[in-house]
Amino acid sequence: MDITSLPWWMYIAGFLLMLGPLVVVHELGHYLVGRFFGVGAEAFSVGFGKEIAGYTDKRGTRWKLSALPFGGYVQFKGDMNPASVPDPNNPGEPDHFQNKPLWQKSLIVAAGPVTNILVAIAIFAAFFMAFGKPLPADPTQENFIAAFAEDSAAQDAGLEIGDRVIAIDGEEMSDFRQLQQTVMLHPSRTWDVTVERDGAQIDFEVTSRPFEIEDEFGNKSTIGLLGIETNPTERTYQDVGVFSAVGLATQETGKMFELIVLGIKQIVMGERSVKELGGPVTIAKVSGERLSLGWLEFTSFAALISINLAFINLLPIPALDGGHLAFYAVEAVRRKPASPRSQELAFRAGIAIVLALMVFVTFIDIAKLPIFGS
Repeated sequence: MDITSLPWWMYIAGFLLMLGPLVVVHELGHYLVGRFFGVGAEAFSVGFGKEIAGYTDKRGTRWKLSALPFGGYVQFKGDMNPASVPDPNNPGEPDHFQNKPLWQKSLIVAAGPVTNILVAIAIFAAFFMAFGKPLPADPTQENFIAAFAEDSAAQDAGLEIGDRVIAIDGEEMSDFRQLQQTVMLHPSRTWDVTVERDGAQIDFEVTSRPFEIEDEFGNKSTIGLLGIETNPTERTYQDVGVFSAVGLATQETGKMFELIVLGIKQIVMGERSVKELGGPVTIAKVSGERLSLGWLEFTSFAALISINLAFINLLPIPALDGGHLAFYAVEAVRRKPASPRSQELAFRAGIAIVLALMVFVTFIDIAKLPIFGS
Protein backbone atom coordinates (compact mmCIF):
# COMPACT_ATOMS: atom_id res chain seq x y z
CA MET A 1 0.00 0.00 0.00
CA ASP A 2 1.24 3.48 -0.89
CA ILE A 3 1.04 5.18 2.51
CA THR A 4 1.23 8.63 0.93
CA SER A 5 -2.16 8.13 -0.75
CA LEU A 6 -4.48 6.14 1.48
CA PRO A 7 -7.95 5.12 0.28
CA TRP A 8 -10.68 7.51 1.42
CA TRP A 9 -12.48 4.83 3.43
CA MET A 10 -9.48 4.40 5.73
CA TYR A 11 -9.83 7.99 6.97
CA ILE A 12 -13.51 7.43 7.72
CA ALA A 13 -12.83 4.09 9.41
CA GLY A 14 -9.98 5.56 11.44
CA PHE A 15 -12.10 8.53 12.53
CA LEU A 16 -15.07 6.38 13.60
CA LEU A 17 -12.91 3.75 15.31
CA MET A 18 -11.00 6.49 17.11
CA LEU A 19 -13.64 8.97 18.21
CA GLY A 20 -16.61 6.61 18.61
CA PRO A 21 -15.22 4.44 21.44
CA LEU A 22 -13.60 7.42 23.19
CA VAL A 23 -16.87 9.36 23.20
CA VAL A 24 -18.77 6.30 24.42
CA VAL A 25 -16.40 5.69 27.36
CA HIS A 26 -16.48 9.41 28.24
CA GLU A 27 -20.27 9.47 28.37
CA LEU A 28 -20.38 6.08 30.10
CA GLY A 29 -18.28 7.61 32.85
CA HIS A 30 -20.98 10.23 33.43
CA TYR A 31 -23.77 7.69 33.09
CA LEU A 32 -22.38 5.00 35.39
CA VAL A 33 -21.47 7.40 38.21
CA GLY A 34 -24.87 9.02 37.80
CA ARG A 35 -26.53 5.63 38.06
CA PHE A 36 -24.43 4.87 41.14
CA PHE A 37 -25.91 7.93 42.84
CA GLY A 38 -29.45 7.10 41.69
CA VAL A 39 -29.77 9.66 38.89
CA GLY A 40 -32.09 8.76 36.03
CA ALA A 41 -31.06 9.39 32.42
CA GLU A 42 -33.43 10.44 29.68
CA ALA A 43 -31.00 9.96 26.77
CA PHE A 44 -27.55 8.60 25.97
CA SER A 45 -26.43 9.76 22.55
CA VAL A 46 -23.34 9.06 20.47
CA GLY A 47 -23.20 12.09 18.20
CA PHE A 48 -25.41 15.16 18.00
CA GLY A 49 -28.38 16.17 15.92
CA LYS A 50 -31.02 13.96 14.35
CA GLU A 51 -31.33 10.41 15.65
CA ILE A 52 -30.32 7.72 13.15
CA ALA A 53 -31.07 4.66 15.26
CA GLY A 54 -31.84 3.88 18.88
CA TYR A 55 -33.90 2.06 21.47
CA THR A 56 -35.41 2.77 24.89
CA ASP A 57 -34.39 0.52 27.78
CA LYS A 58 -36.59 -0.57 30.69
CA ARG A 59 -35.41 2.41 32.79
CA GLY A 60 -36.69 4.85 30.17
CA THR A 61 -33.27 5.86 28.83
CA ARG A 62 -33.14 6.43 25.08
CA TRP A 63 -29.88 5.00 23.69
CA LYS A 64 -29.26 6.47 20.25
CA LEU A 65 -26.83 7.09 17.43
CA SER A 66 -27.10 10.62 16.03
CA ALA A 67 -26.15 12.16 12.71
CA LEU A 68 -23.17 14.36 13.63
CA PRO A 69 -20.34 12.11 14.95
CA PHE A 70 -18.39 14.86 16.75
CA GLY A 71 -19.14 13.96 20.35
CA GLY A 72 -22.04 12.78 22.45
CA TYR A 73 -23.98 13.43 25.62
CA VAL A 74 -25.98 12.01 28.50
CA GLN A 75 -29.10 13.97 29.36
CA PHE A 76 -30.02 13.30 32.96
CA LYS A 77 -33.45 13.79 34.41
CA GLY A 78 -33.86 17.33 35.71
CA ASP A 79 -31.76 18.85 32.92
CA MET A 80 -33.42 21.19 30.46
CA ASN A 81 -31.10 20.09 27.64
CA PRO A 82 -28.00 17.94 26.93
CA ALA A 83 -25.76 20.75 28.25
CA SER A 84 -27.17 20.09 31.76
CA VAL A 85 -28.78 23.50 32.09
CA PRO A 86 -31.07 23.24 35.17
CA ASP A 87 -34.77 23.01 34.42
CA PRO A 88 -36.43 26.07 36.04
CA ASN A 89 -39.57 23.96 36.54
CA ASN A 90 -37.71 21.30 38.51
CA PRO A 91 -40.36 19.16 40.26
CA GLY A 92 -37.89 18.05 42.93
CA GLU A 93 -37.86 14.34 42.09
CA PRO A 94 -35.13 12.42 43.97
CA ASP A 95 -33.73 10.85 40.78
CA HIS A 96 -33.19 14.22 39.09
CA PHE A 97 -29.59 15.31 38.62
CA GLN A 98 -30.15 18.87 39.86
CA ASN A 99 -31.58 17.60 43.17
CA LYS A 100 -28.47 15.67 44.14
CA PRO A 101 -25.91 17.02 46.64
CA LEU A 102 -23.22 19.24 45.19
CA TRP A 103 -20.43 16.74 45.76
CA GLN A 104 -22.35 14.02 43.90
CA LYS A 105 -23.03 16.30 40.94
CA SER A 106 -19.35 17.23 40.85
CA LEU A 107 -18.28 13.58 40.78
CA ILE A 108 -20.78 12.79 38.03
CA VAL A 109 -19.53 15.66 35.88
CA ALA A 110 -15.85 14.87 36.52
CA ALA A 111 -16.37 11.19 35.71
CA GLY A 112 -16.31 11.77 31.93
CA PRO A 113 -12.84 13.31 31.59
CA VAL A 114 -11.51 11.10 34.39
CA THR A 115 -12.62 8.05 32.39
CA ASN A 116 -10.72 9.35 29.35
CA ILE A 117 -7.62 9.74 31.50
CA LEU A 118 -8.03 6.20 32.83
CA VAL A 119 -8.33 4.90 29.25
CA ALA A 120 -5.02 6.56 28.35
CA ILE A 121 -3.36 5.15 31.46
CA ALA A 122 -4.71 1.69 30.64
CA ILE A 123 -3.31 1.87 27.09
CA PHE A 124 0.13 3.02 28.23
CA ALA A 125 0.17 0.45 31.03
CA ALA A 126 -0.65 -2.31 28.55
CA PHE A 127 2.27 -1.20 26.39
CA PHE A 128 4.67 -1.21 29.34
CA MET A 129 3.49 -4.67 30.41
CA ALA A 130 3.73 -6.04 26.86
CA PHE A 131 7.09 -4.54 25.87
CA GLY A 132 8.72 -3.47 29.12
CA LYS A 133 10.34 -0.20 30.21
CA PRO A 134 12.85 1.09 27.62
CA LEU A 135 16.33 1.71 29.04
CA PRO A 136 19.78 2.31 27.53
CA ALA A 137 21.79 -0.94 27.46
CA ASP A 138 24.91 0.93 28.61
CA PRO A 139 24.15 4.36 30.11
CA THR A 140 27.86 5.29 30.15
CA GLN A 141 27.93 5.27 26.33
CA GLU A 142 24.99 7.63 25.86
CA ASN A 143 25.05 11.23 24.60
CA PHE A 144 28.60 11.40 23.24
CA ILE A 145 28.78 13.91 20.39
CA ALA A 146 29.97 12.05 17.28
CA ALA A 147 29.26 14.73 14.67
CA PHE A 148 27.56 18.06 14.11
CA ALA A 149 24.73 18.82 11.74
CA GLU A 150 25.08 21.55 9.19
CA ASP A 151 24.56 24.98 10.79
CA SER A 152 24.78 23.44 14.26
CA ALA A 153 23.78 25.63 17.19
CA ALA A 154 25.79 23.42 19.56
CA GLN A 155 28.97 23.72 17.49
CA ASP A 156 28.58 27.49 17.26
CA ALA A 157 28.20 27.62 21.06
CA GLY A 158 31.54 25.86 21.59
CA LEU A 159 30.69 22.18 22.04
CA GLU A 160 33.15 19.71 20.53
CA ILE A 161 33.15 16.19 19.14
CA GLY A 162 33.77 13.79 22.02
CA ASP A 163 31.88 15.90 24.56
CA ARG A 164 29.21 14.02 26.48
CA VAL A 165 25.95 15.86 27.20
CA ILE A 166 25.02 15.00 30.77
CA ALA A 167 22.36 17.60 31.63
CA ILE A 168 20.12 20.28 30.13
CA ASP A 169 18.89 23.08 32.39
CA GLY A 170 20.06 20.99 35.33
CA GLU A 171 18.01 17.92 34.35
CA GLU A 172 20.10 14.79 33.89
CA MET A 173 19.89 13.30 30.38
CA SER A 174 19.90 9.50 30.62
CA ASP A 175 19.95 8.89 26.86
CA PHE A 176 19.84 10.63 23.50
CA ARG A 177 16.10 10.03 23.12
CA GLN A 178 15.38 12.01 26.28
CA LEU A 179 17.68 14.77 25.06
CA GLN A 180 15.84 14.97 21.74
CA GLN A 181 12.40 14.99 23.35
CA THR A 182 13.44 17.75 25.74
CA VAL A 183 14.79 20.08 23.05
CA MET A 184 12.43 19.39 20.15
CA LEU A 185 9.43 20.93 21.93
CA HIS A 186 11.13 24.35 22.01
CA PRO A 187 12.18 25.51 18.52
CA SER A 188 13.91 28.69 19.71
CA ARG A 189 14.96 28.46 23.34
CA THR A 190 18.27 29.04 25.07
CA TRP A 191 19.38 26.03 27.09
CA ASP A 192 22.02 25.61 29.76
CA VAL A 193 23.80 22.54 28.39
CA THR A 194 26.24 20.74 30.70
CA VAL A 195 28.85 18.54 29.03
CA GLU A 196 31.61 16.33 30.31
CA ARG A 197 34.99 16.99 28.68
CA ASP A 198 38.28 15.44 29.83
CA GLY A 199 36.78 14.60 33.22
CA ALA A 200 35.50 18.15 33.84
CA GLN A 201 31.98 19.53 33.58
CA ILE A 202 31.48 22.64 31.44
CA ASP A 203 28.31 24.66 30.93
CA PHE A 204 27.32 26.23 27.60
CA GLU A 205 24.38 28.35 26.54
CA VAL A 206 22.91 26.87 23.36
CA THR A 207 19.87 28.26 21.55
CA SER A 208 17.95 25.53 19.72
CA ARG A 209 17.14 26.30 16.11
CA PRO A 210 13.76 25.69 14.46
CA PHE A 211 13.68 22.92 11.89
CA GLU A 212 10.72 21.76 9.84
CA ILE A 213 10.28 18.01 9.56
CA GLU A 214 7.89 16.02 7.38
CA ASP A 215 6.63 12.48 8.04
CA GLU A 216 5.85 9.79 5.47
CA PHE A 217 2.34 11.20 5.01
CA GLY A 218 3.47 14.74 4.31
CA ASN A 219 2.49 16.13 7.73
CA LYS A 220 4.83 18.96 8.66
CA SER A 221 5.82 20.24 12.09
CA THR A 222 8.49 22.50 13.52
CA ILE A 223 10.88 21.19 16.17
CA GLY A 224 13.93 22.52 17.98
CA LEU A 225 17.39 21.07 17.34
CA LEU A 226 20.80 21.56 18.91
CA GLY A 227 22.44 20.14 15.80
CA ILE A 228 24.37 17.21 17.32
CA GLU A 229 24.63 13.57 16.32
CA THR A 230 25.61 10.56 18.44
CA ASN A 231 26.74 7.05 17.67
CA PRO A 232 23.94 4.43 17.66
CA THR A 233 23.52 2.69 21.00
CA GLU A 234 21.55 -0.35 22.06
CA ARG A 235 18.38 -0.25 24.12
CA THR A 236 17.00 -2.86 26.48
CA TYR A 237 13.50 -3.41 27.79
CA GLN A 238 13.02 -4.12 31.48
CA ASP A 239 10.03 -6.27 32.45
CA VAL A 240 7.60 -4.51 34.80
CA GLY A 241 4.66 -5.69 36.87
CA VAL A 242 1.14 -4.35 36.91
CA PHE A 243 1.69 -1.70 39.59
CA SER A 244 4.93 -0.47 38.04
CA ALA A 245 3.28 -0.35 34.63
CA VAL A 246 0.39 1.71 35.98
CA GLY A 247 2.84 4.08 37.69
CA LEU A 248 4.86 4.53 34.49
CA ALA A 249 1.66 4.97 32.49
CA THR A 250 0.43 7.64 34.89
CA GLN A 251 3.72 9.51 34.48
CA GLU A 252 3.42 9.24 30.69
CA THR A 253 -0.14 10.59 30.81
CA GLY A 254 1.02 13.51 32.96
CA LYS A 255 3.71 14.30 30.40
CA MET A 256 1.09 14.33 27.63
CA PHE A 257 -0.98 16.84 29.61
CA GLU A 258 2.12 19.02 29.99
CA LEU A 259 2.76 18.85 26.23
CA ILE A 260 -0.80 19.96 25.46
CA VAL A 261 -0.51 22.93 27.84
CA LEU A 262 2.92 23.80 26.42
CA GLY A 263 1.64 23.67 22.84
CA ILE A 264 -1.30 25.97 23.58
CA LYS A 265 0.97 28.36 25.46
CA GLN A 266 3.40 28.50 22.54
CA ILE A 267 0.58 29.23 20.08
CA VAL A 268 -0.80 32.00 22.32
CA MET A 269 2.68 33.50 22.73
CA GLY A 270 3.30 33.36 18.98
CA GLU A 271 6.09 30.80 19.26
CA ARG A 272 4.16 28.35 17.08
CA SER A 273 1.81 28.85 14.18
CA VAL A 274 -1.93 28.57 14.78
CA LYS A 275 -1.88 26.23 11.78
CA GLU A 276 -0.60 23.52 14.13
CA LEU A 277 -4.07 23.36 15.72
CA GLY A 278 -6.20 20.46 14.53
CA GLY A 279 -9.90 19.71 14.47
CA PRO A 280 -12.10 16.85 13.27
CA VAL A 281 -10.59 16.80 9.77
CA THR A 282 -7.07 16.49 11.20
CA ILE A 283 -8.22 13.78 13.62
CA ALA A 284 -9.76 11.85 10.72
CA LYS A 285 -6.63 12.27 8.60
CA VAL A 286 -4.16 11.24 11.28
CA SER A 287 -6.44 8.44 12.54
CA GLY A 288 -6.51 6.92 9.06
CA GLU A 289 -2.74 7.28 8.75
CA ARG A 290 -2.09 5.65 12.14
CA LEU A 291 -4.55 2.87 11.29
CA SER A 292 -2.62 2.14 8.09
CA LEU A 293 0.55 1.68 10.16
CA GLY A 294 -1.03 -0.97 12.40
CA TRP A 295 -2.96 -1.32 15.64
CA LEU A 296 -0.05 -0.39 17.89
CA GLU A 297 0.34 3.02 16.21
CA PHE A 298 -3.42 3.49 16.12
CA THR A 299 -3.88 2.58 19.79
CA SER A 300 -1.02 4.85 20.85
CA PHE A 301 -2.68 7.74 18.99
CA ALA A 302 -6.00 6.83 20.67
CA ALA A 303 -4.34 7.38 24.06
CA LEU A 304 -3.22 10.85 22.97
CA ILE A 305 -6.69 11.76 21.66
CA SER A 306 -8.27 10.46 24.88
CA ILE A 307 -6.01 12.77 26.89
CA ASN A 308 -6.91 15.67 24.59
CA LEU A 309 -10.62 14.98 25.10
CA ALA A 310 -10.14 15.01 28.86
CA PHE A 311 -8.17 18.26 28.70
CA ILE A 312 -10.67 20.03 26.46
CA ASN A 313 -13.62 18.95 28.57
CA LEU A 314 -11.92 20.20 31.75
CA LEU A 315 -11.56 23.73 30.36
CA PRO A 316 -13.67 26.14 32.45
CA ILE A 317 -16.01 26.97 29.56
CA PRO A 318 -19.77 26.81 30.24
CA ALA A 319 -21.36 23.82 28.46
CA LEU A 320 -18.18 21.77 28.95
CA ASP A 321 -17.56 19.62 32.02
CA GLY A 322 -15.03 22.14 33.30
CA GLY A 323 -17.63 24.89 33.09
CA HIS A 324 -20.04 22.89 35.23
CA LEU A 325 -17.30 22.20 37.77
CA ALA A 326 -16.49 25.91 37.85
CA PHE A 327 -20.14 26.70 38.62
CA TYR A 328 -20.14 24.10 41.39
CA ALA A 329 -16.97 25.60 42.86
CA VAL A 330 -18.64 29.02 42.95
CA GLU A 331 -21.74 27.46 44.48
CA ALA A 332 -19.63 25.82 47.18
CA VAL A 333 -18.13 29.19 48.08
CA ARG A 334 -21.39 31.19 47.88
CA ARG A 335 -23.43 28.45 49.60
CA LYS A 336 -26.09 28.83 46.93
CA PRO A 337 -26.29 28.14 43.19
CA ALA A 338 -26.39 30.78 40.49
CA SER A 339 -29.89 31.56 39.24
CA PRO A 340 -31.25 29.28 36.49
CA ARG A 341 -31.45 32.28 34.15
CA SER A 342 -27.80 33.22 34.62
CA GLN A 343 -26.73 29.60 34.16
CA GLU A 344 -28.75 29.32 30.98
CA LEU A 345 -27.18 32.49 29.56
CA ALA A 346 -23.70 31.32 30.53
CA PHE A 347 -24.19 27.92 28.93
CA ARG A 348 -25.55 29.49 25.75
CA ALA A 349 -22.46 31.68 25.61
CA GLY A 350 -20.32 28.61 26.27
CA ILE A 351 -21.96 26.71 23.42
CA ALA A 352 -21.34 29.69 21.14
CA ILE A 353 -17.66 29.70 22.14
CA VAL A 354 -17.31 25.96 21.54
CA LEU A 355 -19.03 26.19 18.15
CA ALA A 356 -16.84 29.14 17.18
CA LEU A 357 -13.71 27.19 18.12
CA MET A 358 -14.97 24.19 16.14
CA VAL A 359 -15.55 26.35 13.07
CA PHE A 360 -12.13 27.97 13.50
CA VAL A 361 -10.14 24.74 13.77
CA THR A 362 -12.19 23.15 10.98
CA PHE A 363 -11.36 26.11 8.74
CA ILE A 364 -7.67 25.59 9.58
CA ASP A 365 -8.08 21.86 8.84
CA ILE A 366 -9.61 22.53 5.44
CA ALA A 367 -7.00 25.15 4.56
CA LYS A 368 -4.28 22.55 5.20
CA LEU A 369 -5.75 20.04 2.74
CA PRO A 370 -3.66 19.35 -0.41
CA ILE A 371 -6.40 20.69 -2.70
CA PHE A 372 -5.60 24.17 -1.38
CA GLY A 373 -1.91 23.79 -2.06
CA SER A 374 -0.92 23.31 1.57
